[in-house]
Amino acid sequence: MQQHMQKPNNPMPQEWLAKDKSLKYIADYKPFNFVDGEGIRCSLYVSGCLFHCPGCYNVAAQNFHYGIPYSEDLENQIIEDLSQPYVQGLTLLGGEPFLNTQVCIKLVERVRKEFGHEKDIWSWTGYTYDELMRESEDKLKLLSLIDVLVDGRFLIQKKDLTLRFRGSSNQRIINVPQSLKENRVVLWTD
Repeated sequence: MQQHMQKPNNPMPQEWLAKDKSLKYIADYKPFNFVDGEGIRCSLYVSGCLFHCPGCYNVAAQNFHYGIPYSEDLENQIIEDLSQPYVQGLTLLGGEPFLNTQVCIKLVERVRKEFGHEKDIWSWTGYTYDELMRESEDKLKLLSLIDVLVDGRFLIQKKDLTLRFRGSSNQRIINVPQSLKENRVVLWTD
């Protein structure tokens, strides 16, 4: 019996569960940067991604074993950094945040508890918004807690360095609360 082999450029993301994949590792944490979304941000790069987009700018973070384990000390540092009045918000990147929901949901819930909606939350993902809407409960929960989602796999044939906050023209910048409210994709505008 021939086993179905998944092609690297045709991943089946609906089969991927964070609880089965994530090792709760962090590839990097960059406080006070201004490239991962609007304003000055604190950016958490989680480890592990199964999309393996050709041309990915963060290949090392595709490995679920890369970096260091997420810790309470790191979480406390992120909250302290976010408390600075000049910091606009938190950004989740990777790797793949939606395959690291155990870490991301915990942190985002704490950010909401400490700051309400005073600080915005952005996330990049290889999933499309439509894929996330059909996904598991943990992915939907994380989606419901963020403000802006940059969705879609990076496609090297659609690479465009002139785009703001995106690497390829197929990716969208989505206003998540408005999209959930209207039950359709609403693009973010600054």
